Amino acid sequence: MKNRVAVVGRPNVGKSTLVNRLVGKRETIVEEKSGVTRDRRTLSVTWKDNAFEIIDTGGWTSYAAKKSRVSTKANKFTKYDEAIDKSLGIKKDPIINANETPLDEKISRQSEMAIQEADIILLVVDSTTGVTQEDIDIANIVKKSKKPTYVVCNKADNDLVISESWEFLSLGLGDPYPVSAIHGIGTGDLLDVVVENLPHEFEDNESETDSSFRVAIAGRPNVGKSTLFNKLIGSERVIVHDMAGTTRDPVDTSIDTEFGTLTFVDTAGLKRQARQSDATEYYSSLRSFAAIDRADCVLFMVDGEEGVTHFDMRLLERIDAAGCALVILMNKWDLLDTDQRLETLAKAKRELGFVDYAPIVTLSAITGRKLDKIIPALFEARDAYEQRIPTAELNKVIHTAQIAHPHPMRRNKRVRIFYATQGASNPPTITLFTSQALDESYMRYLENVLRESFNLGSTAIKLRFKRKSG
Repeated sequence: MKNRVAVVGRPNVGKSTLVNRLVGKRETIVEEKSGVTRDRRTLSVTWKDNAFEIIDTGGWTSYAAKKSRVSTKANKFTKYDEAIDKSLGIKKDPIINANETPLDEKISRQSEMAIQEADIILLVVDSTTGVTQEDIDIANIVKKSKKPTYVVCNKADNDLVISESWEFLSLGLGDPYPVSAIHGIGTGDLLDVVVENLPHEFEDNESETDSSFRVAIAGRPNVGKSTLFNKLIGSERVIVHDMAGTTRDPVDTSIDTEFGTLTFVDTAGLKRQARQSDATEYYSSLRSFAAIDRADCVLFMVDGEEGVTHFDMRLLERIDAAGCALVILMNKWDLLDTDQRLETLAKAKRELGFVDYAPIVTLSAITGRKLDKIIPALFEARDAYEQRIPTAELNKVIHTAQIAHPHPMRRNKRVRIFYATQGASNPPTITLFTSQALDESYMRYLENVLRESFNLGSTAIKLRFKRKSG
């Protein structure tokens, strides 16, 4: 396991900008307003042949964190919270700030979890504002973790600000490190300090093939994606809130199952472009689609109460075009009566005929009903997605299909398929060598034949043709 470095601090001090600078590319969303980053996100960094993982976190409101610890009786993850508190040496504090929201509390809790996971902590502060009470509160909590901590004074863009950053010595965490994340000033020196103090020797695991099956959880906002994600991995890895748009950046976590390793990716809720209220939502959507394009399989969630919407169909068209395996989840099934279930399922099968290869699993993410159906469905999808079909068997099936249902005549000539070969898997990609271009309906017929013959039920199939004289 690689070393981990947690980046924490109060809102809008430039944590995500710093993370992007250290990673070397724009991986996290950055906006000139607080609260953009919410979930903790783990990214890979390599510096001078040393690799480690960096954890980006949302703005830590210390009073919100204290408030959340007061109300642990209502917290589903009480035992986990108490374990974190014990490891950090934190005692329950009755101080409550009425201005903080439940979402603030959850964001702050993510920062505490990041500290628990990290080997080194970077406490980011704003050089231009000086030491604040929140900086002091957070520093006091971080000190109790007894982990190596470095104060990073961001926005130190000139000599005057750099000189004033020495006031952060008062936090009691050693010399501050002035940097400008946006301009890259001082970030190299900071990385030198980090890699010099990594507790574990660097192990080059990059050459090893990643055998995990990447599964993106996608859908419209507030359909239960993050709830399902936390259920599947067995911990409160991402923030769950009844406000749409809580998830901003894709968050991934790998788990080992009896069938193999799965990497789940929680994505932001996808909206119509016209309904995206700001740049944050726009970039969240772009990152979600990028996660879908990189995925081997997509768990597409539909709100069972609403049923399949027109936008769900548009999104599924986009996912189908990406060529990954697909499993459709009908969530909130426990809220429907028998008649509603029958009607909703019938409509779904009717509306989603263009992805009829995808199984539909009805479930309740919040109660855990039928969650046990998901993992086997995913590995069935993996087997189909990675399948290689022997050329001889492939051509036998194609030949039989032509005899059973020949291609329509075109200009008094029969369109023939001479032979076929599978050029790639992930997904199965088959090239047909033909006398003429094939009708789209006939391509669909062949796809159905192949799907049935080789058990390719839950994956997309790419059929291509090349004209060949003969």
